[in-house]
Amino acid sequence: MDKHPTDNQNPWLELRRLTPARIALGRTGTSLPTGAQLDFQFAHAQARDAVHLPFDHAELSSQLAERGRDSLLLHSAASDRHSYLQRPDLGRKLSDESAQALRDHASANPGGVDLAVVVADGLSALAVHRHTLPFLARFEEQTAAEGWSLSPVILVEQGRVAVADEIGELLGAKMTVILIGERPGLSSPDSLGLYFTYNPKVGLTDAYRNCISNVRLEGLSYGMAAHRLLYLMREACRRQLSGVNLKDEAQVNTLDSDSPDTLRGNFLLGPAKP
Repeated sequence: MDKHPTDNQNPWLELRRLTPARIALGRTGTSLPTGAQLDFQFAHAQARDAVHLPFDHAELSSQLAERGRDSLLLHSAASDRHSYLQRPDLGRKLSDESAQALRDHASANPGGVDLAVVVADGLSALAVHRHTLPFLARFEEQTAAEGWSLSPVILVEQGRVAVADEIGELLGAKMTVILIGERPGLSSPDSLGLYFTYNPKVGLTDAYRNCISNVRLEGLSYGMAAHRLLYLMREACRRQLSGVNLKDEAQVNTLDSDSPDTLRGNFLLGPAKP
């Protein structure tokens, strides 16, 4: 005799294997099972730890130096983590000392660059520690092949996204990208975000930026993130803009392409036209 569908099987289990989202956790009476509750508390603790983890800029600078990349350490106007979390506006601008240090660097290295590369702790230094070097390794391979000029890697303690605008303006950079730790979620305490801006200057709003989000092993791969950023750079220079008027329409190779040179568009829109 066939078993009843509810006997010894749970159709939700198949869905749970496909997502880290907290679905079909079960219940004990009117409460969550102990295992699910402990898992939630652990994830919450990981997220809180990611927010308060100090930025190990010395180790990151050392690793960059081993790869032959110069770096420059700056600090936002937020003097400590408490100020950073309470005053977002202070994280969006450099301290007076750091702004002067950057001016001195720009004076000693005139001419500007195509892209200023900024790395800030943001709300998850854990994301920066884990993903900055692997991403830059993939990205810089492609920028070198295409002839783009890059700034030294600018490391910013207690930095928010908009601090890259001031850095790009002081460096005379055509474009900026800031690698920053995103707000931790209960399934992703180490998500890295990339924010790209053409013609950076103080006072720009988020409407002038393009975001590439969730760069991590379980999310967007380093190679795909680099591919999308290079696309935005090319299109921004061609159209002389970034932000809401510049859509990420980068096409990518897929496993079912007819050949390595065949590209497909967004799968929601159907195949790209020849």
